[in-house]
Amino acid sequence: MLKGVLVGLAVLGFASSHAAPNILLIVSDDHARAAISAYGSPHIQTPHIDQLAREGVRFDRHYTPNPLCAPSRAAILTGKHAHINGHRDNTTTFDGDQPTFPKALQAAGYETAVIGKWHLQSDPTGFDDFDVLPGQGAYYDPVFITREGRTTTPGYVTEIITEKSLAWLRQPRSKPFFLMVGHKAPHRNFIPSPSTWSLFLDKTYAEPPTLRTDYAGLNSMAPQVSMRIDRHMRLQEDLMVQYAPPALEGDRLAQWQAAWATQDQAYAAQLEASNDLLATNYQRYLRNYMRCVKSVDDGVGALLDELRRTGQDKNTVVIYTSDQGFFLGENGWYDKRWFYEPSAGTPLIMRRPGLRPAVATALTSNVDLAPTILEAAGVAVPADMQGRSLWPVTQRPTDLTNRNLTYGHFYESDDPDHRVPRWVGIATQRNKLIYYYDLKEWELFDVVADPYEQKNLWSLGPNATRAELTRKLVAEMRRLKEDPDLIFQVNLAISRG
Repeated sequence: MLKGVLVGLAVLGFASSHAAPNILLIVSDDHARAAISAYGSPHIQTPHIDQLAREGVRFDRHYTPNPLCAPSRAAILTGKHAHINGHRDNTTTFDGDQPTFPKALQAAGYETAVIGKWHLQSDPTGFDDFDVLPGQGAYYDPVFITREGRTTTPGYVTEIITEKSLAWLRQPRSKPFFLMVGHKAPHRNFIPSPSTWSLFLDKTYAEPPTLRTDYAGLNSMAPQVSMRIDRHMRLQEDLMVQYAPPALEGDRLAQWQAAWATQDQAYAAQLEASNDLLATNYQRYLRNYMRCVKSVDDGVGALLDELRRTGQDKNTVVIYTSDQGFFLGENGWYDKRWFYEPSAGTPLIMRRPGLRPAVATALTSNVDLAPTILEAAGVAVPADMQGRSLWPVTQRPTDLTNRNLTYGHFYESDDPDHRVPRWVGIATQRNKLIYYYDLKEWELFDVVADPYEQKNLWSLGPNATRAELTRKLVAEMRRLKEDPDLIFQVNLAISRG
């Protein structure tokens, strides 16, 4: 089997003298493109993720097919959409018996491991080693689950995950490896590391143009969802005003309180001076979110340094992505769940030895990662995977020019904490079409002329663009074997105009 892998790699352009490539997949949680300087972030510098981008391919139109933690991870593992892999929300248990790309790598002779956030209820399958957080996990003194049971590890979760990953990389092995590193950060509630408590105190974050939108151009639920920075962020648990993580006691608690006392005073002073809760909360929110991102970027740097120190960088494919994006004040929101760009748009950077750096503008999806990784390893891609390999772009950067459409579906209907309506949608190079099937409402955006997605063109009445995009939406749903009843409902809504 391993001989077949090596032959496949020679065909893909690796020197035949090299062993099968190692593969390192880093998946952060809720990391917005707008919080990565390689994507032009005005908020933060991320030098280590930027290094990957300089040396690899940066995908500028990458998306999650379902902007929610667990379904997105299931799509990554299976290369299939939620209606096929069965994982549509954050509460159900992932079916670990189904085929996944780590299982295919194992069968091809890879040693596999996952460390960090897993968030799929069932224990990992397809991995020789796992050391994962239960559920969301904790930022301080997190519990980890291994085959031997549960243990609590003192410290800060991002740094612990990085150290565990480095320890695993340093183990002697005779096989090529696949390591999946899952970071909890920068997931809500954005609790930073002691090493970053004092960062960004003098920085004022530029407000996005839509921070104070009136939602006039959006669907009827947009003004009502529970995602507003001024109305719904919790003063203590989200903004950490007069708050301390429950795990901190004794000296660590005293250190936290000393570090945050002046920040709490500054928050109160800004609010009193401005009488602007939205602006005050926005600055506090972004400061802590960016501190969490800084720790993730530092962790990426440590892993890249280890690969370089040991010479493994010469034969390791490195992929950085997130399960989905996150609102950083756009539309006055935090969180995700929508098909709008800050939420469904997701970073993806891929580096391999000998790659000519490039920027890809083709539309790609997290379901594409499984076939990409298998092709990188020279392993046959199962015919029933719905994603399509992105590996050709590492050979010829123009090879993805035919990737001009991506599909998304959000199923969650009973979440009182956010109340985002269910939707199906497609994005093309120019447009985005979304159907909210419980609301019986459509949105159509020109993302080139209207990058902030504020002008719903559907309200202008039927036209050729609208007709073509609705046809493409139904065709894509049929291609992906979506629920026939939903396809019928979408067709009916189209016919009623």
